[in-house]
Amino acid sequence: MRELTRRATALAGAVGTGLVLAACGGSGSDGDGGAIELTISANAATGGKNTEEAEWIEEWVIPAFEAEQRDRGVEVDVSFEPSGVDDEQFKTRLALDLQAGAGPDILTLDGIWVGEFAQAGYIEPLPDTDWDGWSQIPEAVQQLAAFEDQLYGIPWGTDGRVLFYNKELFAEAGLPADWQPTSWAEITEAAEALAGLDGVTPIQLNAGTAMGEATTMQGLLPLLAGAGEEIHDGEEWTGASAGLTEALAFYEEIYGGGLGDPVLQEEAQGRDKSFERFAAGEIGILVEGDYFWRSVINPDGGTAPMDNRDEAVGWALIPAAEPGAGVGGQDFVSMSGGSVRVVNPASDHADVAYELLTFMNSAEAITAAVEGDARITARTDVNDQVLAGDPLLSFIAEEVLPLTTFRPPLAEYPQVSVLLQEATAAVAAGDSSPEEAAADYAEGLGEVAGGAG
Repeated sequence: MRELTRRATALAGAVGTGLVLAACGGSGSDGDGGAIELTISANAATGGKNTEEAEWIEEWVIPAFEAEQRDRGVEVDVSFEPSGVDDEQFKTRLALDLQAGAGPDILTLDGIWVGEFAQAGYIEPLPDTDWDGWSQIPEAVQQLAAFEDQLYGIPWGTDGRVLFYNKELFAEAGLPADWQPTSWAEITEAAEALAGLDGVTPIQLNAGTAMGEATTMQGLLPLLAGAGEEIHDGEEWTGASAGLTEALAFYEEIYGGGLGDPVLQEEAQGRDKSFERFAAGEIGILVEGDYFWRSVINPDGGTAPMDNRDEAVGWALIPAAEPGAGVGGQDFVSMSGGSVRVVNPASDHADVAYELLTFMNSAEAITAAVEGDARITARTDVNDQVLAGDPLLSFIAEEVLPLTTFRPPLAEYPQVSVLLQEATAAVAAGDSSPEEAAADYAEGLGEVAGGAG
């Protein structure tokens, strides 16, 4: 992080008049004798979408920050702009506001939007600061808020992908309860052992367009990282590379070898059905994120509750194709997503808005945000406290986040993702070889993103 923050100084001149802390003149007013007015925006609404976030902002953040500023002699009036629309609608609305030099002072962005908004000039790099919170955010997680080695905001929530497996089925197949594969071959070996059980699909690896982004995030991209590549290397998109072909070959091994259910990948509700089948003990291994553990098979309110979850479900890191073959020479890999909060560079009070930004990402504030609903945050100190009672979430926070990677925050990514989904669909259905599917992907890449370098 320190390196990223130092690099941000190069562009901080453009931000200097807005974000670099300025004197408040003692009065704490907006220049007319009144309180400084700030607005927070998020795609959240009390009683609706992301209600917990909205309640936290309205009931904790705003009164606590106003009180803190008042104690310092600064009168601040913070308001919240709720929303409860589709994420793309929310994104479009923010972009239009920022393009017009308007919009709220504090914005919540999906991390995948950061690069697109930065390229458009809607957001600007953070100034070089000594905010102590950076020491609590792993460097890998900081990448969620970074674009071209510049930090544009502060990540506050994230996740991670692992291999979930059913210990009871593993026991029946003669597999260890503490399974941790170190290569793709070891995943295949376990799946082949599970294939001997009646009524059990050995592995669910999301494929095809019906699964949507879940195919890309829970399937293709972790495998690509395990083959030592990322879909965008910071300069160009990855085309029909050796790594992509290797990842697609693993799909062929799973679905062509009868270790996965190719029909399930084509169904409109296939992902939900895979959840139900895992919960019912009909799938042995499933590649998913922590959402699956806390919101799907959670015995207390999950969408596919699994009463024996805590005893029957195990988890393991996703291995590279072979030890040391992953991105950066890693033995294990993962993919993560999450959100980022940024300051609007057009804010009339960007200095105080920046103070609000760091306040919202303080340990006290993040702890309050996840109270009663354990979730993985960007902060190690908060995770150590609030996740102590949940072994899976603690595992992801401690073991997965330090080695995770993120999707490229570029405008072309959604179209590239669809092309990747189509490639996995063709291989899973047996319609194309890995080489043919990779070539078709590369051809499509040329149309939507100018191709690979």
